[in-house]
Amino acid sequence: MNHNDLLTDAFDRIKELVHSVLDDIPAAALTYRPDADANSIAWLVWHLTRVQDDHIAGVAGSEQVWTSDSWFERFGLPFEKSDIGYGHSSSDVAEVASSAELLREYYDAVHSKTIAYLGSIGVDDLDRIVDENWNPPVTLGTRLVSVLSDDLQHAGQASYVLGMYSRSAQA
Repeated sequence: MNHNDLLTDAFDRIKELVHSVLDDIPAAALTYRPDADANSIAWLVWHLTRVQDDHIAGVAGSEQVWTSDSWFERFGLPFEKSDIGYGHSSSDVAEVASSAELLREYYDAVHSKTIAYLGSIGVDDLDRIVDENWNPPVTLGTRLVSVLSDDLQHAGQASYVLGMYSRSAQA
């Protein structure tokens, strides 16, 4: 397996998990929060997609799908265009209340751009420094693993919150 296939497989697994959370989800589950300060499924999926969009655009030297394809306007959130959800307060989390369809479509657009980018990089590109604000500086390979890790954590959290919602709805 080459690096492109490995990375594509990893990002495809995130897509499968995001879709499994969003497929047939009750609308009320999207904004369900296990407690007042917990993240909702809508926020978790929006945030993981924003991080992926921001970071992949950054290393690819391209515009984010969020702005290039008018997702910012479609979501209509009260945040700056550059906001990816990092450091959001509980009240910020509550602002993200969109449909599963909108979340899925935005995620799929970002995923498609990610897969296309992954197909364009060579193995030597993985050692390219993409962020000198850290010590040691961040390579492309490290940044891609960081995005994968962040996405998997948030997709897993969304799945967990859906399970909590399902149990509370049965009670």
